[in-house]
Amino acid sequence: MTLSKSVPIVRIPDPEVGKQHILAAIDMGTNSLHMVVVKIDPTLPAFTIMTREKETVRLGDRDIKTGHLKPEVMARTLSALRRFQQRAKSLNAEQVVAVATSAMREAPNGRDFLKEIETELGLQVSLISGQEEARRIYLGVLSGMDFNEEPHIIIDIGGGSTELILGDGHEPRFLSSTKIGAVRLTSEFITTDPISNSEFDFLQAYIRGMLERPVEELQARLYLDEQPRVVGTSGTIETLAVAIAREKQGLEPSPLTGYQFKLKDLSDFVQRLRKLSYNQRLAIPGMSDKRAEIILPGALILLEAMTLLKMDSLTVCERSLREGVIVDWMLTHGLIEDRLRYQSSIRQRSTLKIAQKYHVNLDSAERIAGFVLTLFDRTQGLLHDWGLNERELLWSAAILHNCGIHISHSAHHKHSYYLIRNGELLGYTDTEVEIIANLARYHRQSAPKKKHDNYRNLTSKQHRKMVSQLSALLRLAVALDRRQVGAIAQLGCRYFP
Repeated sequence: MTLSKSVPIVRIPDPEVGKQHILAAIDMGTNSLHMVVVKIDPTLPAFTIMTREKETVRLGDRDIKTGHLKPEVMARTLSALRRFQQRAKSLNAEQVVAVATSAMREAPNGRDFLKEIETELGLQVSLISGQEEARRIYLGVLSGMDFNEEPHIIIDIGGGSTELILGDGHEPRFLSSTKIGAVRLTSEFITTDPISNSEFDFLQAYIRGMLERPVEELQARLYLDEQPRVVGTSGTIETLAVAIAREKQGLEPSPLTGYQFKLKDLSDFVQRLRKLSYNQRLAIPGMSDKRAEIILPGALILLEAMTLLKMDSLTVCERSLREGVIVDWMLTHGLIEDRLRYQSSIRQRSTLKIAQKYHVNLDSAERIAGFVLTLFDRTQGLLHDWGLNERELLWSAAILHNCGIHISHSAHHKHSYYLIRNGELLGYTDTEVEIIANLARYHRQSAPKKKHDNYRNLTSKQHRKMVSQLSALLRLAVALDRRQVGAIAQLGCRYFP
């Protein structure tokens, strides 16, 4: 399957092809905010890290009753982001790209806080799904390690979730995100210090139960006789690596990327941690005060993951989500043409994968997509002023607009909204998925109305305007292939004011 040849979707290369770029990427995690500022050389293409910044704000420390982000946590976050912006500006960063993950996804007031960040700081933060987070972690690791086309399992332990990824340097074979993280487990399951035997046993069993399914699914993607290597990322794993290295060799590895430790070393360290109080954990060389609070459940997640995977060693990689955000930016700006080239089409391939899953009539869908992109192009600057990104969202909506028939023909436009919204489209932010789902929702029946819950989910007036205007084009394109027999082969369009 390919995109419509008459009106293909393409990535527009950066207009200043040979120019070096300075870019900042911020990862708003459940435990900490991280920023990396890099200098991108598009002639290689590669990037050099200029500086890293970190602030532990604990977005995952939410109100126990309501699940809302706490006012003091939001205040700390705004302060940290403001400092990050100033640092990026001092290094002449031309753009700051920011993403938010599980803590912001799950908090009832998370989206409101993202709007507040944009109002207060002028910083747009993209909310990404667990699967998209895993994909960008994969990109980040690939930017720092050579896989030699051999299978690697990546484990990333965050504050709110743990990502398991399988890839060999090409398209990822498996991406998963599980709701177990060091901050989440500490707040939900640990009340004793040192941890009691009963709490430790329950925590271990809970982690194992949560990891069993994703581990089984990952292992099913391995080919016979493959011996994958395990790569670990994130602050938890880096802290464990430093502690184990100091204990074993008496010094901290430099660089940390490439350092390996054994499952037995990790198991011994976990058994030691479970007997220590907070103050005793804090006395471990390299252990920060915030990390000492959450290190045990983080270490236990890694121990159970490696045990279930039957892997006896792990290699550390210091690159992860924020570096993956940089690589994704390079891909979308046409700065990577060979290595990772396949990733530049992730949106299209992900859309087509969802279409296959729900048995969409692709012949008709691609005709309609061709029609709607022709309408988009011919009316651009006349009836609307949307650009390349909005054009791509419209294409995806056109391909998937009828997927709801998989559930029922009756009200299938509403079913399409649900399937797209929950279909784990990769390459898109949460807001972009919401826009695609709304565009598909309004390909028939009622026009967008403020009383519709799905339309109200678009909190930006600009996004609601986009859906109102572009869904009208999709309606017309759908009407041109109503019988789905290709009666109209090609579309011409002229505008008469």
